[in-house]
Amino acid sequence: MPAEIGLTAEVELVVAAADTAVAHRSGDVAVLATPRIIALCEEATMVALQGRLKPGQTTVGHAVQLDHVAPSGVGARVRAEVTLAKVEGRRLVFTVSVNDTRGLVAAGRLTRVVVDADRFLERAH
Repeated sequence: MPAEIGLTAEVELVVAAADTAVAHRSGDVAVLATPRIIALCEEATMVALQGRLKPGQTTVGHAVQLDHVAPSGVGARVRAEVTLAKVEGRRLVFTVSVNDTRGLVAAGRLTRVVVDADRFLERAH
């Protein structure tokens, strides 16, 4: 079953101290870190693609465009939602949004590239 435009997935996270900008060393406030938001969105893309690639294939991150527009404190429940918006050869472009109970936290696009996992790992140093 191939990856098709319109494919969606979502994942949730309750923000913990380990998810904050302080813990990620990306800031000095105890709110959900931008790098953690990106990781959450990437997790959702992996959920969306589960069972849709050929054996031996995986995807790797290629590009991130994200606007982090509102803080979420420790204890907040956030939900990342992704939709496959474009397939360009091996490139898969997802729209992403992250919301908490107060509304939009972040939005943007993630691009992942389909690769042969073994060949990709051979190139890693």
